[in-house]
Amino acid sequence: MPHLDTTREKFRAFRAFQRDGPINMLNLVRLRDQAIYPDDIGHGPVTGAEAYAAYGRESAPIMEKVGGRVVWRAAMELMLIGPDDDEQWDHMFIVEYPSVDAFVAMVKDPDYQNAVIHRIAAVADSRLVRTRPLSAGANFADAGD
Repeated sequence: MPHLDTTREKFRAFRAFQRDGPINMLNLVRLRDQAIYPDDIGHGPVTGAEAYAAYGRESAPIMEKVGGRVVWRAAMELMLIGPDDDEQWDHMFIVEYPSVDAFVAMVKDPDYQNAVIHRIAAVADSRLVRTRPLSAGANFADAGD
């Protein structure tokens, strides 16, 4: 079952879980071969990659306006441990936001809501994981701060 958007319950829990400091949002995105726009949009045929690129161009200024910034990006090369077919990602990145409220302000911005139409058309499956940044530590098993 693909995951394309959050539920109202999860978004309420996200907003209610307030703490000081930034949040990092891990994004894993698998694209459709062909974007699927609603008929009333009147959009010509484009690939999922082209539609997602439009989403990136249009949403970046809103992300930056609320203080968000991409802190990590990677290209998936090989699944060493995990399922071969279900967990292949076209885009992998982390965006840091100064706070929960900054992220909420972005998704509620009317210009962002217009841009997200491209994301909906482009994405076949995704994961969005909220994380709390920790210091690097001496090794990956350190409890962190």
